[in-house]
Amino acid sequence: MANITRFDPFSELARFEPFSDDFFRGFALRPFFRGAEIEPQMRLDVKEDDKAYTVKAEIPGVKKEDIKVSVEGNLVSISAEVKQEKEESVGKKVVRSERYYGAVSRSFTLAQDVDQGGAQAKYADGVLELTLPKKAGGAKKTISVS
Repeated sequence: MANITRFDPFSELARFEPFSDDFFRGFALRPFFRGAEIEPQMRLDVKEDDKAYTVKAEIPGVKKEDIKVSVEGNLVSISAEVKQEKEESVGKKVVRSERYYGAVSRSFTLAQDVDQGGAQAKYADGVLELTLPKKAGGAKKTISVS
């Protein structure tokens, strides 16, 4: 069964940081976006030290059972099943009811392979934190050109 998602022609512009909210600040389009709810997107922070990569992914409103993380070499993929329901009522009469069901995912490559056996994941307060240790022997090697 195919997922049906709402098409938003400006979603790609919103992902590109220079065209975020600051870009629309002085234009007439800004008030149009103010009341609109956008589909959830996954924001990532990736940090590196000598031994491991630390990844923080914001995935609010998702149960930890609905999150899937896969690591293959230096490719990391995070996906989550998103279910949001919003209902406004006055007394016993429902005035408005909105639902969103879908999936969000991100994939990225790291500079060095990950030791899959030592990888750890924690999810709390809408933030997924991955600790991905670097595989031993994966240091950069420089080759001289002759």
